[in-house]
Amino acid sequence: MRRHLNLFATATRYDLIEHARNRFACLLVVFFIPTWITLVYLTIPDRAVSIRLASTGETVSLPGSRLTQITGALNAVTLVTGFMMFAATFSGGRFDRRLAMAGYPRTHLVLAKTASLTLTSAVLAAYATAVIRTAWTPERPGPLAAALFGAALTYGALGVVFGSLLRREVEGMFALVMTSVIDVGLQNPVLSSGAGSTMTRFLPTYGAVQVATAAGFSSTPAPSDLALQTLWFAAAGLLGLLAFHHRTRNALPRTTNPRTSLAPMKEHA
Repeated sequence: MRRHLNLFATATRYDLIEHARNRFACLLVVFFIPTWITLVYLTIPDRAVSIRLASTGETVSLPGSRLTQITGALNAVTLVTGFMMFAATFSGGRFDRRLAMAGYPRTHLVLAKTASLTLTSAVLAAYATAVIRTAWTPERPGPLAAALFGAALTYGALGVVFGSLLRREVEGMFALVMTSVIDVGLQNPVLSSGAGSTMTRFLPTYGAVQVATAAGFSSTPAPSDLALQTLWFAAAGLLGLLAFHHRTRNALPRTTNPRTSLAPMKEHA
């Protein structure tokens, strides 16, 4: 057991060091998240927008600036988390393969990535929630942070998928940006007339948007939507696991039958 813990701790430490060395990602965390959330709040009019909270069944009239700030926070958190996990996976692919070739258990490598993703998502969710609270006080800050956390986990897992399967950095960045913009943008009633359509229910952050909106303006909990977001993370995490397995598959030792391997040599002789 102690050996497994040491292997897990070592892999996790290397993952966190890789994130810390990504200076551009650190700058995005420090400056992009609060700047984007604040600009969205200041530039969008306070004009009331009627929206039906599917999670609670309530139809409420909400200030457009606050509503857009929530979706802006989701957009910022998903982009940054997805980028960090994509960059770590893309640049560390060869290192992971070498570790696996040296006999390092891939299970520990996957668990380490999950731990670093969880820690990163928790920090970004708490940070974004604190930025929102500087402008106004949500009804339930805890569930709001949980919604941001769930969305960050989902896009972090997608970042692992893109980092494992795509060949160039520009492809991964474009995929992450477009996925997040389309996903969150279509669910913002201020920007999209189809925010309440059935199609939005199949978007990756639908559960998080519903939970965050309800947490910001209603005292009614939305456990079903939080569970839906958890399912999205589980699905994205499974895809990430399969993609990681695909990327390190060449590191698996191949067992050969000695008789089979000697047969061609005998025939040649």
